[in-house]
Amino acid sequence: MARMRSIAERVERLLGIAVVATSPVAGGDICTATRLRLADGTSALAKTRPYAPEGFFAAEARGLRWLGEAGPAAEVLAVEEGCLVLRWIEPGRATAEAAATFGRALAELHRAGADGFGAEHDGFIGTLPLPNAGAPTWPEFFAVRRVLPYLKLAADRGHLDPADVQAVEDVVRRIIDLAGPDEPPARLHGDLWSGNVVWGVDGHGVLIDPAAHGGHRETDLAMLALFGLPQLQRVFDSYQEHAPLAAGWEERQPLHQLFPLLVHAAIFGGRYGSLAGGAARKLL
Repeated sequence: MARMRSIAERVERLLGIAVVATSPVAGGDICTATRLRLADGTSALAKTRPYAPEGFFAAEARGLRWLGEAGPAAEVLAVEEGCLVLRWIEPGRATAEAAATFGRALAELHRAGADGFGAEHDGFIGTLPLPNAGAPTWPEFFAVRRVLPYLKLAADRGHLDPADVQAVEDVVRRIIDLAGPDEPPARLHGDLWSGNVVWGVDGHGVLIDPAAHGGHRETDLAMLALFGLPQLQRVFDSYQEHAPLAAGWEERQPLHQLFPLLVHAAIFGGRYGSLAGGAARKLL
């Protein structure tokens, strides 16, 4: 109860409006999530984390606002060190119609583009730092900012065996040939798995918890394919109707999946290292 009171008082200070009720929200393993009913009849979601890395929630808020300029991202109400307050999304179901709407919205978000490959600020992927310094081409950005840092981290932690490390390094050496046709920088969510899409009661899928940056649009789609999403094929069909992908995009999915697999290998170990090696070998 004391923790709930503390969160309520913090949100009241940030929003300048009274909190009339609080309730815990299940599902987060990095942050504590709390639903707050406000005196004006609306609801908000507060995400808190004691001793969060400096800039942790600021990076999330910055990404959500950037995505929200062009797509269905959660609305940021307030942010400070250790706390992020979002507009509450009343949960609904992932119907076929909602999936089609989301596929179209994702295509429009990607089409909004970015100034380059990367982002102005570094961010976080889970609890790990995420380097976002720009690069002139997507293959260079993906190799240097996405694959190699987490390959090294996972290998240093003993979560990849030498054969899997070698396979990923072989892919990096051939990445220009494997990357497919050049495309302009897309506006990416960057960590697009099913847990980061909230299906609203209004029939829209809303993006949360981004690792937003300018990248290749196939990265978001490959991550959805890797971890699954309700009505996934309907999402892909709708996306293709509005922004057709270059031939061979499905065969390139293992390339884009190296990043999330290596992140998971670095954090969790287990089978993710061998999955990263397996994805690499599919490309060789």
